[in-house]
Amino acid sequence: MRFPRGTAVRLPAPVRTLLRRFNLALLLGVAATLMAIDKTGLEAGRNLRAAVADAAVPVMDALSRPVESVNLAVDEVVGLVNLRAENAELRLAVERLRHWETRARRLARENASLRTLSRLAPDRFPVFVTGRVVVDSGNAYVRAVLVNAGGDDGVREGHAAVTGEGLAGRVVDVGRRASRVLLVTDLTSRVPVVVERTGHHAVLAGDNSRWARLSYLPRSAGLAVGDRLVTSGQGAALPPGLPVGVVSELSEAGARVRPIADLGRLEYVRLIVWTPPALDPAPPAPAPASASATL
Repeated sequence: MRFPRGTAVRLPAPVRTLLRRFNLALLLGVAATLMAIDKTGLEAGRNLRAAVADAAVPVMDALSRPVESVNLAVDEVVGLVNLRAENAELRLAVERLRHWETRARRLARENASLRTLSRLAPDRFPVFVTGRVVVDSGNAYVRAVLVNAGGDDGVREGHAAVTGEGLAGRVVDVGRRASRVLLVTDLTSRVPVVVERTGHHAVLAGDNSRWARLSYLPRSAGLAVGDRLVTSGQGAALPPGLPVGVVSELSEAGARVRPIADLGRLEYVRLIVWTPPALDPAPPAPAPASASATL
C-alpha cells in the first residue's frame, strides 16, 4: 500500500504503547549488544564502531555550533567590557598627562625667566664615546673593566664611565685604543655625591663588595632608605647630576648604597669626554698712581 507524499505514517495505538513501555529495555539491549560485539574484537565490531562514529560526528558538530556561537558572543561581550574599562583608564591617564604637561610648560617658562634674571651660564653638553667591555678584571682585590676606547678616541684619565642607568666608574688608565675603568665599588674608588632629596654632600666609597658605603655625611642629613645619590661635581672630577646609587640599608655602621648601574653585567659603557669649565682669569689689579703726578 502506498501513501501519498507528505502524509505522516502513524503506528497503531497498541504498538505505540508497547514501544513506550519497552523503550528503556530496548536501549539497554542495544547497548549490551554493542558491548558484546566490542568485546569479541571481530571485524564487524570495528566496522560498527566506525559507522557509529561517522554518523555521530556530524550530529555532534551541529550540536556544538550553537555552543561555540554562544561562547564567541560571551567573549565579545567580555572584550567590550574590558575595552570600556581600559578606555576609561586611558582617559584618566591622558588627563593626568595633560595636567603634568601644563605644569611642565609653566615651569619651563619660569626657568627661562629666572635664567634671564640671574644670567645663569648654560651647561655644556658632554660628548660621549661608546666602548665595549672586552675584559672584566674584577676579583676580590680589584673592581675594574677594560674598554676598547682610548686616547685616539679622545678619552682621558678621570673621565666618567656611564651606562643607561647611571655612573659605573671612572677612567684610571688610558692607552691609544683601550682604557681601564675603575668601578665605583672598588676599594680605592671615591666619588663626591649629593643626596638628591636633601642636598647634603657626601663621598661614595667602594669596599670591593657588590655595594658601596657613604662617608662624610652629616648626622643631621636625615637620610632614608630609597634616597637617590647623584654626582655633585665637586673637584671638577666628574660632571654633576649623574645618577650613582640608591640608599639600600641604614645602620649604626653607616649607610650602604646599591649602585644604580648593573656592574655585574657590563657590556657597553659610555665614556664622557667632559672638560670642566675653566675659571675666568682674575681682572688685572689697577695700576698704582704715579709718584710724579702733580696736584
